[in-house]
Amino acid sequence: MTVAVPLDLLRQARARFTQREIAAHVGKDIKTVRRWEKGDTPCPAMLEPALRDLLQSGAQIRDRVADSGNEARFRFIDLFAGIGGIRMGFEAHGGECVFTSEWNDFSTKTYRENYPGGKEHTLIGDIVSFRAEDVPSHDVLLGGFPCQPFSIAGVSKKNALGRPHGFECTTQGTLFFDVARIIAAKRPAAFLLENVKNLLSHDKGRTFDVILQTLRDELGYDVHYRVIDGQHFTPQHRERIIIVGFRGKTSFTWDDLRLPSAGPRLGAILHRTDGSEPVLPWDHDRFFDPTKRSVQPKYTLTSNLWTYLQNYADKHRAAGNGFGFGMAYPDSITRTLSARYHKDGSEILVHQGDTLRPRRLTPRECARLMGFPDTFRIPVSDTQAYRQFGNSVVMPVMREVARIMLPNLQTLLAKETHDGSKQALSLYA
Repeated sequence: MTVAVPLDLLRQARARFTQREIAAHVGKDIKTVRRWEKGDTPCPAMLEPALRDLLQSGAQIRDRVADSGNEARFRFIDLFAGIGGIRMGFEAHGGECVFTSEWNDFSTKTYRENYPGGKEHTLIGDIVSFRAEDVPSHDVLLGGFPCQPFSIAGVSKKNALGRPHGFECTTQGTLFFDVARIIAAKRPAAFLLENVKNLLSHDKGRTFDVILQTLRDELGYDVHYRVIDGQHFTPQHRERIIIVGFRGKTSFTWDDLRLPSAGPRLGAILHRTDGSEPVLPWDHDRFFDPTKRSVQPKYTLTSNLWTYLQNYADKHRAAGNGFGFGMAYPDSITRTLSARYHKDGSEILVHQGDTLRPRRLTPRECARLMGFPDTFRIPVSDTQAYRQFGNSVVMPVMREVARIMLPNLQTLLAKETHDGSKQALSLYA
């Protein structure tokens, strides 16, 4: 039955679509589709979701493409969205978000405050239990998926038994599986995935090998990856791996990135005490007192906490360890902002002179450190805000990667439009 079901769907699709359209949708060439039809090779079971999606959405796509001239340049979905840092980078280049998934209620509150959505936008919670077939058609999939262990042992056992396996067997139980199953079902023209740099070395590199195998071999995408440091755009050393893929060959190259050799320094994002600090009506005086021209006192460390951090650093220094607080100055590049910053702020302490104790960054300064504009609103507590910005992305990095992806996306969609494929029409589906 694993062969019969997708073959039956293929026959239904052939009653409505050309072999070229089907091939473009499932990421294969026409000759492969022809061999499936003739029975020369079996139609893979993993294509069942993509074929069902083709049958369900194909007619709607054709009906709507005629009057789509004023639509967005491309449509995308935002998975594991957090507070929308990746989304903001792609909206800057004319993208329209049509679907969002974020499970954390506090992050969702911030997201809704800054991205009200539109009549066609859907925001759901946990993606794990959501049917891939119900995700709207889109051109680009975005996802800062959390890194979880992959079951290498399960794959090895199946290999030893001579049993076939695919990405479902390899990645089941991880959140990357949810990315893979949506890509398999919806066949977006491109995707961008973001994760911590250590994803490359996790489990001695085997985790990343599984991800590449899934995206390239199982799903058939042309995949490129690179570690990018956010300090090119904001005063923060923050290395993250960016993985992009296209549903076809393009001229994409990381050499097109414009990475400033000398990025800004911490002073550029700190509250200004010379009277030039902008008064933000949505912040009021929550973080900065405009009348006193000073950061609110609550962000300065208490004497007990400052003593504890100094003693802690001295203890590890004496033991030959490198643990300790990170003092930052106006001409500094800071350490990486973490989600635990709310606990003691030790990784980034702002120097306030020799006579004052150092202070934490305010949540507004954290927003700036991640590249968010001052128009970005912070409707949650300081604790939640620190967690959200510590878990987010350096937005200008996403904007720059979106810039070099866009010409390749447009070329791919234009080529498929010329070939008459269904997926090219998904630009306005």
